[in-house]
Order: sequence, then structure tokens, then C-alpha cells
Amino acid sequence: MKFTKLLATAAVALGLATSAFAQDKTKVGFVYVGPVGDGGWTYEHNKARLAVEAEFGDKVETTFVESVPEGADAERVMTQMALQGADLIFTTSFGYMDPTINVAKKFPDVKFEHATGYKTAENVSVYSARFYEGRAIQGHIAGKMTESNVIGYIGSFPIPEVIRGMNSAFIHARKANPDVQFKIVWAYTWFDPAKEADAAKVLIEQGADVILQHTDSTAPLAAAAAAGNIIGFGQASDMAEFADGPRVSSIIDDWAPYYIARVKAVMDGTWETKSTWDGIGAGMVGIGEITDRVPADVKAEALALKDALASGEYHAFTGPINKQDGSAWLAEGEVADDGTLAGMNFFVEGIEGDIPQ
Repeated sequence: MKFTKLLATAAVALGLATSAFAQDKTKVGFVYVGPVGDGGWTYEHNKARLAVEAEFGDKVETTFVESVPEGADAERVMTQMALQGADLIFTTSFGYMDPTINVAKKFPDVKFEHATGYKTAENVSVYSARFYEGRAIQGHIAGKMTESNVIGYIGSFPIPEVIRGMNSAFIHARKANPDVQFKIVWAYTWFDPAKEADAAKVLIEQGADVILQHTDSTAPLAAAAAAGNIIGFGQASDMAEFADGPRVSSIIDDWAPYYIARVKAVMDGTWETKSTWDGIGAGMVGIGEITDRVPADVKAEALALKDALASGEYHAFTGPINKQDGSAWLAEGEVADDGTLAGMNFFVEGIEGDIPQ
């Protein structure tokens, strides 16, 4: 009888210890707009999630839900994560902004991190990368390498982040080659390989021999490879499987250091609301290897531009720059402020076509 009691007491103690151990784990959820195998945006966020696991081992437990539409579905997924005991939830697409704020109000003890948005709360931080710095480098290479003087650009949605990228790429393409013109196709998706491939084909038919993209799949590069003699760039991820073909460089989003730092802040109780917007200098934006298809002098210029952006010696939006309607925006030597860039809703002079409403 005593032995049975002893076993029961031990079992209860073990149960309590196991329960305490389980509670010690920091639970982190990730909400993804695309599949983890997209080869671009979501792939890189998931790589950062795996880096969190590698960094903290059994002190952390991560979960993710992929291909979550922006809207009511996102609220449902976030709510479920919070109810399941998440301490921290990363919501990784612009369209999750209002759902994140709504769910955060209901769960004041859960911390939320929203990518590419601008709305914060006591338990909501925002973070993004200065992708426009990478677009400046791509624009320079594109302007130097185009033979048709037509550069195609696949836009996802007409939001400030995408418009900012188009403007930066155009400004630097024009600096490299005053005869350059941009053709833009709006895909109205972050990830849809069929739509992205169709957009690339349309641009190639319109004479583009360089394709830039702000969508997440490798489909535009595959379309460029099939067309032959077209160059393109990796978007969000290196997309290095196309390095021997159309891909001449890439913008790489490196979220791992940020994710590790924010998880650690939750663990040690120092997490607080903040807005982070880092670029090449901080390592959040990486520039993938520039291949030998790019002439040596152009490669050297692109790397010099990268160094100047990284050090802060040069800003991608430095005047003189006019708006599309010809009105003055930035005077000679004037640099754009972050507020204007964050809400950018206009094209610069020289880009043809309207921004869809």
C-alpha cells in the first residue's frame, strides 16, 4: 500500500515537473501568406523560424500555418494560435495588419509582430526591410544590361512597399540608361505561379528583355528561361537554381537575426513595442551573388552602390526627383524622409501608367 502511495506521489510530482517544464517553453506562432515551398518570401520567413528553433532548442516551440488568405481567415488562425498558448505571433504579410490589431486587442498578454505594416499597439510591433535599397541595385544592373531599353516589372499589389520598389528601380535604371522605359503588369497576388508566369510572358511580348518582380514564386524566372536571352532577379530569396540562366542577382530577405532577438526579448521579459525598418547595412536585406553574365564594370558599379547604401553614404531617394506629374518632390541633394517613403502613393517622373486604386 505504502509502495503504491509512493508511486502515486512520484507520478504526481513527475506530472507537475513535466507540466512546469512544458510551461517553460516559449511558444511562437507564424502566419504565412504563401506556402513554405514558394522559393521566395514565405520560404525565407520559414528559414528564420527554423533558425529560432536552432538557436533556442527545447526552450522554444514553434508552429506555423501556411497559405493563409489576408482577411477573416487570418483572424481565425491568429485567434487559434493565441488560444493554444502562443506567447508571440509573427504575422508575415501586409494584409494581416488589421487582423493582427483586432486579435491583439482580445489577447493583451500575447505579443504580436507584424511584417511590413504600420499599426502598432501595446502588444504589437511592426518590422520591415528597406527592400528599395536592393531595388536600386537591380535597377542599375537592369538599366546597364537591357538592349531593348524596355524593363518589365511585375507588381503584386499597389501598396507603398511595392510602389517604393518600382520607383527606386526606375530611378536607378534611368540613371544608368536615360532611354529606359518601364512596362508594369499588376498580378494582384503575392504568390500564384500561373499568374506570375503569364505576367512575365506579357512583358516579354511587349519587348522587355529584363524582368523585375515583386511576387514570390520562381515562375517569372522560369518564363524568362523559356524565352531565352531575358534576364531576371531572385525576389525575397536567392532563387539560385536559375543562376546559370536568367537570374543575375537577387534580393534576399534575412529575418533570422530579428526573429531570434524578438523571441529572446519575450523569454527574458524585455520585449516592448517598436518599429524596425532595416536595410542592407543591418543585414536584413542581402544582395545575392552577381553572376558573370553581368559585365565586370557593371558588377563593380553595383557593388559600389551596395556599399554606399549600406554605409548610409548614399540614399536611394536623393534629389533632384520629380513626381510623375512633373511637380518637384526632392530638390538637389535632398533625401526623402521615412514618413513619405512609408506611405508612398505616387510614381516618379518618367514612369508611364497610373497606380490602380
